[in-house]
Amino acid sequence: MVTARLAAAPSGDKLRLENNDRRTVIKHVVLWQFAEQAEGRDKAANVELVSDRLKALPALVPGIESFEVVTPQDGLESTFDLMLVSSFADVDALGAYVVHPEHQQVAQLIGKVRTERHCVDYDPSAL
Repeated sequence: MVTARLAAAPSGDKLRLENNDRRTVIKHVVLWQFAEQAEGRDKAANVELVSDRLKALPALVPGIESFEVVTPQDGLESTFDLMLVSSFADVDALGAYVVHPEHQQVAQLIGKVRTERHCVDYDPSAL
């Protein structure tokens, strides 16, 4: 449960939200480029397969708060074939996700069909 209260800012003229909850949501963003051919499938088939496998993870792995699997949309710029934008309850939940057997299976599949991976994990409250 989040415990918060409104408090006077040091200047006394504005209110700020004090959050006494020590839990910090962690964002996890990953972008992939896929090989034109891999594992007997073309790029489109591999993107669809990986996308479907990723979309199954929130029901299997605890600690996931949000999970968006994104493929390029017609008419909008994209330099990657697939993107994951996710958030986790805290850094421990992200760590548990990384080593979870279901995630490991998907990661192994991705490793066989991708040519590039870029990732950033961050704490939005630190921005």
